[in-house]
Amino acid sequence: MSRGSVLEPKSNEEDKVLDIALRPKVWDDFFGQERLKKNLKIIIEAAKKRREPPEHLLFYGNSGLGKTTLSYLISKELGADIKITSGPAIERPGDLAAILTNLNRGDVLFIDECHRLNKIVEEYLYSAMEEFKLNLVVGRGPMAQIMELPIAPFTLIGATTRIALLSAPLRSRFGAIFQLNFYETDDITKIILRSARILRIEIEEKAAKLIAQRSRFTPRIANRLLKRVRDFAQVEGKNKIDEKLAKTALDFLEIDELGLEITDRRILETLILKFQGGPVGLQTLSAATGEEEDTILDIHEPYLMRLGFIERTARGRVATELAWQHLKIKRKANQKTLL
Repeated sequence: MSRGSVLEPKSNEEDKVLDIALRPKVWDDFFGQERLKKNLKIIIEAAKKRREPPEHLLFYGNSGLGKTTLSYLISKELGADIKITSGPAIERPGDLAAILTNLNRGDVLFIDECHRLNKIVEEYLYSAMEEFKLNLVVGRGPMAQIMELPIAPFTLIGATTRIALLSAPLRSRFGAIFQLNFYETDDITKIILRSARILRIEIEEKAAKLIAQRSRFTPRIANRLLKRVRDFAQVEGKNKIDEKLAKTALDFLEIDELGLEITDRRILETLILKFQGGPVGLQTLSAATGEEEDTILDIHEPYLMRLGFIERTARGRVATELAWQHLKIKRKANQKTLL
């Protein structure tokens, strides 16, 4: 069995189908994010009473926390169709026009990675969000004309992992902005037990909780771990996942008790062993570990910061005392913490 990363694995068609099958179809199956769900339900109910589409919504937070799933649930609650796209996929104003002019009244348009929208495209989106019309420039030079295209009222749901990269004008056009936080272990356990039922996997609750504790408080990773543990159980000829088998499988995958995998530990070890704990700039850390800057920023650093293993300072990243202790690395007599 391969021990590849469970954070951003190469997905195949089977994985995509399984991910869709595991996606909650009703609110009661969406565990966690209780405060956010209550706010969304109020917005949806009020819009339904007014018989008009809800205001535009922006979700931000780490990958795998449920931004896309929430968008599907909102569209279902509204009885509306949902169109899915992403910032990088809308390259030109014409691409945006093709999408918007095909929307029906009340439809939901979900744009993932909206911080990566082309700036020219973004400017055309402003009038679509505010006035439900597109002002397209046709022709060039003195012969250029502005063509106004009406658009059916719709709800735009934007999703981003990097809200700081979202321009202020675009951000201000969303009626409500919500942050998705990491989940609690109990909620992740419920998600794993539900996924196991759908996948027809027999699993003990203690085993589900163990997987939850190593899932980085993220539903998508929890489901990936469940599938990897299932594979391990099948190879071992086991029909049921118990706590012992789950621990053996996760240890084999080199995912420790806090959910750290090989790359997480390499980042911490590089900080500590090569740079004496830091501070280290992002570019330097990226070069030293062989990981892309965006991968460190979006995938590894948020969780390491949540655990209190890394601190950002004006001079760069610093490994905390907790990181030294977790890796069981002792400081030399002349080494002192910079925090």
